[in-house]
Amino acid sequence: MSAYPDRSKRALIVIDVQNGVVDFARNRNEIVTRIAGIVERARANGIDVIWVQHSEDDMPIDSEYWQIVPELKPASSDRIIHKLWRSSFEETDLEDVLEELGIGHLVVTGAQTNYCVRHTIHAAIERGLDVTLVEDAHTTMDESWNGVSIPAELIVAELNRSCMGYELPDSMVDVVTAEKLTF
Repeated sequence: MSAYPDRSKRALIVIDVQNGVVDFARNRNEIVTRIAGIVERARANGIDVIWVQHSEDDMPIDSEYWQIVPELKPASSDRIIHKLWRSSFEETDLEDVLEELGIGHLVVTGAQTNYCVRHTIHAAIERGLDVTLVEDAHTTMDESWNGVSIPAELIVAELNRSCMGYELPDSMVDVVTAEKLTF
């Protein structure tokens, strides 16, 4: 049985939309603008907003690269989670925050699709949370593997497709566009 029994209580999570993460991401301005609109809609509907900030050697805490992009402004009532790993749950207080707020469903936006967004979704569903991935509100950069180029557009599409219909016994992932997202 899920540790998050109330699936009706949602929170919006904005993962790693930081200068050093999205500066060269696919459709950066469009995605950031869309996330800003989703944040505004969430707040207007009384939905908690949780921000995640990643840090590492190239993006130390308080550096310019570490800062959330200037177009997005956390409110004083929003929660901010600092992390070192791809999963927003690993060695953070995210689970405690979700339990405190009574959240059973995460609406996921952010960057990078193939790293922190993907790993956070998997960690959430494995913990028994339901997830809605906003298919046009996450982004990444072009990648390569063993000499094969992987365009960001395909990385985003692959995550959207692999999350569609993703279910475990106590949780599931839905994929919707920002336009069809309801709070």
